Amino acid sequence: MKLRIGDKVRFLNETGEGVVSRIKDKISVFVEMPDGFEIPYLAAQLVPIHTELIIDKDADNIELNPDVHFNDAIYLIIEPDHELPTLINDYKIYLFNSSSFNVLFSYSIKDDEYFQTLKHGELGAYQKILLKQVKIQFFKDYSYHKIECLFYKNTHFKAQLPIVEIVNVSPKTLAESKAIRHDEFKLPVHGFLLKDEFLTQTNVEQELSLVDIARLKSVKEFNSRSKVSKSNKEYLRSLEKEIDLHITELVDKPEGLSNFEMLNIQLEKFENELDDAIFKNMKKIIFIHGVGNGRLKQEIIARLKQTKGVTYQDGSYKEYGFGATQVNIL
Repeated sequence: MKLRIGDKVRFLNETGEGVVSRIKDKISVFVEMPDGFEIPYLAAQLVPIHTELIIDKDADNIELNPDVHFNDAIYLIIEPDHELPTLINDYKIYLFNSSSFNVLFSYSIKDDEYFQTLKHGELGAYQKILLKQVKIQFFKDYSYHKIECLFYKNTHFKAQLPIVEIVNVSPKTLAESKAIRHDEFKLPVHGFLLKDEFLTQTNVEQELSLVDIARLKSVKEFNSRSKVSKSNKEYLRSLEKEIDLHITELVDKPEGLSNFEMLNIQLEKFENELDDAIFKNMKKIIFIHGVGNGRLKQEIIARLKQTKGVTYQDGSYKEYGFGATQVNIL
C-alpha cells in the first residue's frame, strides 16, 4: 500500500486516526496525532480514510519514493514537447509544489503595464498543476511571469511567509538554460526555483516583529487617535489631482536646458503622474501645460491616445484658459 504525506489514516488494530506527516522508510511512516505528536507506524497497520492531498482535481500527485530525501521547494517548470529544440512545437507551464504545504496560488503575466491573471487556485502538498500550454511566441509576447503563493496545512504547522516572485522567461532564457531531467516529467524541463527556504515559526515571528508590526503601527488606522470621517465632497476631491508641468515648477535652474531637454522632463513628469493616478484608482487628473507653442500639449494628447482606460478634454477655461488638459480615468 502506498501512503503519501497528507493522507488521513485510521489505525487498523486500535482506536484513533491521524495524518501522515512524513515517510520513515519503505514500510513505515510517521503519523501526526490530533494533539500534535508524531508516532511511527507500519504502513500495513494503517487504513487511508481521506486525503488532504487532492485539493485541485486537475492537479497531478507526485508519487513519494521513500528512498529519496525531499527538500521543501516550489518551482515554476517549463516542459517542451520534444527533446530536440528544432522539433519543439509546444511548451507546458507547471507550478510544481515539492513541499509538504498546501498552496494558495495565482499565476499572472505582464501585459503592457499591467498584470493579467491566467490561473489561480489551491494546490496540495506534493502536487503539480498545468498552468498553461503555449507556443514559443507566448514567451516573446509575455516574458514576465508572476507567481504568488500562500502556504498552509490542515494540521498544526510552522508559519511561512508568502512569496511573490516575477520570473523572466523568454525564448533567449530557454535557449541558454540547460534542460534537466526529473522523474515527475517525461521530458527534460527548465526549472525556476520560487522558494526553498521554509522558515521556522520563530524566524517568521521575528521578521514580523521587526518589519511588519513596525509598518502596521505607522498606518493611521492603528494610531490611538480616533478617525475623522470625510464627507462625500471631500472624498471625491481626494480622487482628483492637479499637476503643473511648467518647467520652472519641475527644475530649480532651467536656464541651461535646451528645449528638447525641457520637453523630456515635462513628459516624464506627465507619464509618472498619470501612471500613479491610474494605479491609485483616481478619477481625474488635470495637467497644466500652458499655451506656449503647443508642442507639450500635442505630445500629451499623442500619449493619451495610446493609453487604455482614459478619456481627455480641455481643462476648465474659467480656471486655466487654454493651458490645461483634463484626463478622466475610467
